[in-house]
Amino acid sequence: MADGVRVGRVMELEAMAPGNADWAAEEERAPLEKGMFQVEDSCSDCSCHDKPDNSLQNFVPEGKSPIPEIFQTSQLLFYERFRAYQDYILSDCKASEVREFIAEFLEKVLEPSGWQAVWHTNVFEVLVEVTDVDFSALKAVVKLAEPYACESEVNTFTLECMKELLELKEYQLPLQELWVVFDDSGVFDQTALAIEHVRFFYQYIWRSWDEEEDDEYDYFVRCVEPRLRLHYDILEDRVPSGLIVDYRNLLTQCEESYRKFLNLRSSLSTCNSGSEQENISMVEGLKLYSEIEQLKQKLKLIENPLLRYVFGYQKNSNIQAKGIRPNGQRITHVVSPTMMSGLLRSLLRDKLCEEPFKEDVEIQFHSDPLSAVNACYEGDTVIVCPGHYMVHGTFSIADSIELEGYGLPDDIVIEKKGKGDTFVDCTGVDIKISSIKFVQHDAVEGILIIHRGKTTVENCVLQCETTGVTVRTSAEFLMKNSDLYGAKGAGLEIYPGSKCILNDSGIHHCKEGILIKDFLDEHYDIPKISMVNNVIHNNEGYGIVLVKPTIFSDLKENDQDKTEESEAVKTQTSGEADAAGRMDLEELIHCATDKTEIYERAADLSKQVEGNCEIINELVVASTLKGHVKKKRLSELGITQADDNLMSQEMFVAFVGNQFKWNGKGSFGTFLF
Repeated sequence: MADGVRVGRVMELEAMAPGNADWAAEEERAPLEKGMFQVEDSCSDCSCHDKPDNSLQNFVPEGKSPIPEIFQTSQLLFYERFRAYQDYILSDCKASEVREFIAEFLEKVLEPSGWQAVWHTNVFEVLVEVTDVDFSALKAVVKLAEPYACESEVNTFTLECMKELLELKEYQLPLQELWVVFDDSGVFDQTALAIEHVRFFYQYIWRSWDEEEDDEYDYFVRCVEPRLRLHYDILEDRVPSGLIVDYRNLLTQCEESYRKFLNLRSSLSTCNSGSEQENISMVEGLKLYSEIEQLKQKLKLIENPLLRYVFGYQKNSNIQAKGIRPNGQRITHVVSPTMMSGLLRSLLRDKLCEEPFKEDVEIQFHSDPLSAVNACYEGDTVIVCPGHYMVHGTFSIADSIELEGYGLPDDIVIEKKGKGDTFVDCTGVDIKISSIKFVQHDAVEGILIIHRGKTTVENCVLQCETTGVTVRTSAEFLMKNSDLYGAKGAGLEIYPGSKCILNDSGIHHCKEGILIKDFLDEHYDIPKISMVNNVIHNNEGYGIVLVKPTIFSDLKENDQDKTEESEAVKTQTSGEADAAGRMDLEELIHCATDKTEIYERAADLSKQVEGNCEIINELVVASTLKGHVKKKRLSELGITQADDNLMSQEMFVAFVGNQFKWNGKGSFGTFLF
C-alpha cells in the first residue's frame, strides 16, 4: 500500500515536472567546443561506426553517484545539428511528416537493444537496460538494470517502487528521457547522438501547433533553421536579455492558449448542433484562434534573424528616478583619475566659479564616470576631465542631469568593457550629454537607448559596435554637432511616436544610416523627424530606411470602392503592360485574390485599424497594382527597395541641407514585411 502511494506521488511529480529541461540546460550552458562528433563527407551512410577520431566524450556526474557516466552530447556546434537535421533526419519533409522521418532515421542508426541508459526526470535518475525500441512511437522498451542503481533527493524510490512505476508505464519510456551510458568502444556513439538530436528537437525546435501550420513549405527551412539559429544566438550572447525573456513568455502564452483551443475544439464535438453552448464555444474558439495567430506571428518575428534586427523589441526599463535630494541641494561631480593643481585652477575658472556672486556649490570628486552618474540626483552635473576611462557597467540615467566633458571629445574617452545589453540607458525627463567620446565593445544592444523623456547629445563621438542610438516610442532625441559610426546594425533607430532632431551631425560606416520602424499590432503616432545640415555617408545599405508593413497597404487599398479598384486593374494592365515587362495575367489575378482574402481576414481587425488611419496614410506609399505586386515579391524575399518618395512623408517636419554620399544601396529605401 505504501509503495502504491509512493508510485502515485512519483506520477504526480512527473506530471508537474516532466522531462529533462534542467539537466539538458545544465549541460547546454557549458562552453561550446569544436569537434565533438562530425559525419564525414566521404561516408553517405550515417550509421557507420568506423570513425575512431569522432568518438563522443563522457559526462562525469559531480560528487559520488551510483549512476554511471553518460555520453556528453549536448555541446554540439550549430553546424553539426544543422547538418544532421537537414541532411539525415528531416531533409525536405513537411510538418505532418516529421514524426515519420524521425522514426525512419532512428531505425537506421539506433541499436535496437543491448545498451544501458539513465532514465532521467526532474525527480530521479535510475539505470535501465534497453531490450527493444518502438521506432514509430519514439519509445524504448526497458527493464531495470542489475544491480539496481537510483539517485534521488527523495529516499522513497525503492526497487519495488520503481518496478511498479515501470509496470504502470508498460515498460516503455520516451527516448528523450534516456541518456546512453558511456562506452568507449564506439559502438553506441551513433545511438547516443541520435537520441540527443531527437531530444534537442522536441525540447527546442518542435511546437505543438506545427502540424497545423501550412504544409506546402519545407519544414526545415520554415521552422527548424530559424529556431536553431535563435537557440545558438542566445547561447552566444547575440540576443538582448530582454528579448529572450519576451520570447520565452510569448512561447508560454502561445502554448497555454493552444492547449485551451484544443480542449475547446474537442468539447465542441460533444455539443448539440445549433445549441447555445455550441455558439458560445464557437465565439470563444475564434477569439483563441486569433490570439494564437498573433502570438505565433510575434514568435516568428523574433525567430527570423532579419526581422529580429529590424523590429527589435520594446524593452521596459526598470530604472527608478531618485528625484531631488531631501535637502534640495544640487551637487557638481568632478571625474578625474588624478587632480593636478593646474587642472583644478582651470576647472575653478571655467566651470565651478563662473559667477562670483553665485551661492556655494558642493563638489564631489570621483575616479570614474560611472560612480559619479550613479551618485547623481535630479539637477546634478557631472564634469569629466580628460582621460581614457574603462567602464564595466551600464550608465543608467533616470534623473535630469548634465554629463559633460571638459575638453575635446577625443580627449575624454569612455570605453565599455565586458559584455552587456546597453552602454547608456536614458529615462530622465531632460538629460544632456556633451563633449565625450563613447566607445562600445562586445555589446548586444546599441550604444545609447532613450526609453522616454528627452536626451540631448552635443559635440560627442559615438563609436558603436551593434546598433547605434535607439529612440523608443514617446522619447525625444536631439543630436547636434556629433559623429556616429561603426554600427553593425542601424546608426539610428527611430520608433513610432518618437521625436528626433538631427543638426550638423554625421552618421557613417554603419549597416544602415537611419532606420524608421513600424509595427503590425501596435497603434502609435508617426514619428516626427527634423534633419538639418547632416551628412549621411558610406553606409553599407541605405542612408534612410523606412520599415513598412504590407498589410497596411492592403487595408488602405481595400478601403476604396471595389468598382474603382477593378477599373484600376484594367487600366494598369492595359496602359503599362509594356513597361511592366508583360506581367503574367495569372499573377495579377492571384494578387487581386490575395488582396480580397486579406480584406476578409482583416474585417475582424477593422476596429483596431480604425484608430491607426493616420500612420497608415503616412507610412504607406503604394498607389498602383504594379507597385503592389513588386512589393509583394520583395516582401517574400525579405529585402529592401529604393524609395525616392520617402521624403514626401509628413514624418519629416524639417529636411534641409542634408547630404547623402556613397551609401551602398542609395539614399532612401523601404523594407517591406
